[in-house]
Amino acid sequence: MRRLTVLVNPAARGGRGLRLLGPVLTRLREGGCEVTVLTGTSADEALALARTAVAAAPDALVAFGGDGLVHLALQAVAGTDVPLGIIPAGTGNDIADAVGVPHKDPLRAADAVTGGTVRMIDAARITPGGRWFAGVLACGFDSRVNERANRKTWPPGMAKYLLAVAEELRSFAPIPFTLTLDGERVTQEAMLVAVANTRSYGAGMRICPDARPDDGLLDVLVLGALPKTAFLRTFPGVYRGTHTAHPAVRIVRVRSVTLDAPDVIAYADGERVGPAPLTCEVVPGAVRVLTPRSTL
Repeated sequence: MRRLTVLVNPAARGGRGLRLLGPVLTRLREGGCEVTVLTGTSADEALALARTAVAAAPDALVAFGGDGLVHLALQAVAGTDVPLGIIPAGTGNDIADAVGVPHKDPLRAADAVTGGTVRMIDAARITPGGRWFAGVLACGFDSRVNERANRKTWPPGMAKYLLAVAEELRSFAPIPFTLTLDGERVTQEAMLVAVANTRSYGAGMRICPDARPDDGLLDVLVLGALPKTAFLRTFPGVYRGTHTAHPAVRIVRVRSVTLDAPDVIAYADGERVGPAPLTCEVVPGAVRVLTPRSTL
């Protein structure tokens, strides 16, 4: 019998995700698995529990939640032989979608855990700190919006992010970035910089639509300085991936990128990483992910 450890985020979808937990656990057990459920009272406790579980070599660590929980689970499994299973139960499930896990159907995702196959994907490691990310690291306008939104207790849900966008636009000015791309130093004013291992973030924003999680490269997007009116016209195209045609957008593929800019906080997989400067380096095949056989 396979042994699975399921890491649960009880706050996924504002707590609504827990309604899916019972049916998912039943599906996993019907698939012939012995299931242990872990729920931390904080992110630090959840990570400690996940690392202890991985040290005991289960057949998989399964993240039941959104991209934030996948990011947390990644810190425990990256660089190990323990596969990562993903049951998408969050508001944003971009990583699940990018690796071929059914991101709108938790029960089909559970079937991928019990009857799927292992896919090797890349992950990026951040220094200082040694933190991993599987999706997108962003800094600039979008990360400043995140900072504003995370300080708000009201309104709930996506409404606070929309309010934070409006507030940030009033005072935002292009940021002077210094980037080192595989050793080549570039200085440029930009609205934002994104480092992508996968194509989307923020629940479907296709920031780097051609990014692949298994090509051994990171896609770095730089959106150069724009007037606010032009920025407002360009940025919504990120949901379709059409923003890449704008002359202010540049995308390069690298193995390593160092970002530096004043007063910029980076977010990776939607989670706060910390201030620049920081370096992202791709580690090919760092993570074993359980996916449906049909995705390969």
